[in-house]
Amino acid sequence: MRKSVLYTIQFLTLLGVSQRGLAYFLTVDAHAEECFFDKVEIGSKLGLMYEISEGGFLDIDVKIIDPDGELIYEGLRESSGKYTFAAAKKGAYTYCFSNQMSTMTPKVVLFSMEVTEPEKELENKSQTGEDGEHKKLETMLRNLGSALTSVKHEQEYMNVRDRNHRAINESTNKRVVMWSFFEAFVLLSMTIGQVYYLKRFFEVRRVV
Repeated sequence: MRKSVLYTIQFLTLLGVSQRGLAYFLTVDAHAEECFFDKVEIGSKLGLMYEISEGGFLDIDVKIIDPDGELIYEGLRESSGKYTFAAAKKGAYTYCFSNQMSTMTPKVVLFSMEVTEPEKELENKSQTGEDGEHKKLETMLRNLGSALTSVKHEQEYMNVRDRNHRAINESTNKRVVMWSFFEAFVLLSMTIGQVYYLKRFFEVRRVV
């Protein structure tokens, strides 16, 4: 029982140490840019996932900058995307969402930056005299935590996509219904017009 409790505590510790990443909703106003950063060690793995949930044409500019100010990734007018890379330098990596191309429409962005610490650091933290079996368990728990976080982010990502597609479908359905009413109105107007024209035509011929 004591060993089980110890493993549970260590599992929760590993989840907090080996990987961190939360999903956020962010509103980027027109002509604005919002930036965030994560301080990481060399060898850390970073993964950015984003999806535009509301606003205009559902597009935004994205860029990732390393600690020296060099551009790592840039995407223009993107609706969604994923980008994963390994940190080649120690320091703060900045990721920005820019809505400067929009004149008046704000954009709502769902994004998450998943950060996984380098393996060496985790191995050093586990060097506490535990046996090989214990180290294997730590590795399994770390992999499980990484998989659970990825699944959680993927579910949030798919929920936003589902909501966007539902909104598009509802908008398309409304347009189809309105167009159908318009076509029916035009057809009815043409029918009445033709009946009136033929009636007047025969009335004129009868008088003649």
